[in-house]
Amino acid sequence: MTATKHAAADTRVWQRMLSGRRLDLIDPSPLDIEIADIAHGLARVARWNGQTSGAHIFSVAQHTLLVEAVMRAQTPRIDEKLRLAALLHDAPEYVIGDMISPFKAVLGGDYKLVERRLLSAIHIRFGLPPELPPAVTAQIKNADRGAAYLEATTLAGFSEAEAKRLFGRDPGLPESVREDYLTPWSAAKAEKRFLARFNSLQA
Repeated sequence: MTATKHAAADTRVWQRMLSGRRLDLIDPSPLDIEIADIAHGLARVARWNGQTSGAHIFSVAQHTLLVEAVMRAQTPRIDEKLRLAALLHDAPEYVIGDMISPFKAVLGGDYKLVERRLLSAIHIRFGLPPELPPAVTAQIKNADRGAAYLEATTLAGFSEAEAKRLFGRDPGLPESVREDYLTPWSAAKAEKRFLARFNSLQA
C-alpha cells in the first residue's frame, strides 16, 4: 500500500505528541501541529545519523537554525516570513526523523509524499503558503547545502574537496557565527534556541 491511500482501519498511522495532539501521517491537519512539539522533536533528532563529533548529537533543530543563519547572510533583506520558511524547512522530521539522502533515494516517492504533506500542513499552521514559490525553495536549498558543507567539514569528517563536490562551496559565515552554530548543543539548549528564533520571526 502506498502513502496515497489510507491504511486499513486497524492500522495506526498517527503519532501522539507530548502536547496531547494526535497527528495523522497520511492526512495531517494543521490544527494538530504545535511548535512546542516540533522544537522538542527536532532537538532530539540527530543529523548525519549521529556520525558527528562532539559531546552531543548535532540536532536537526540546530541545523535549521544554521540554515536560517546562512540564508540571512546570503540575502540580508529577505522577508522574515521566508526566514521562517527556512527555519521550518526540515520540520516534518519531528515526526518522521532525519533520513540521510541516500536512504531517501532508496525509499523513493512514498517517503517524499508524506514529507511534502507534513510540510504543507506545517506551513498552513504558521501562516505560510502550502507550497513555496520555486525561487524561494531554491534559496532555502542553497542555504541548506551551505550548512551541509559546514557540518560535513567541521563535524562529520568530510574533506573540503569531498564536501565541495557534494554540497557546493563554503557559505562564508563569520567565524563567531560558525563557532556558535557548529558546536553541538544539548537537546535542551537546541529546543530553547529554536523556539526563541521561531518566536522572534513570528513577532
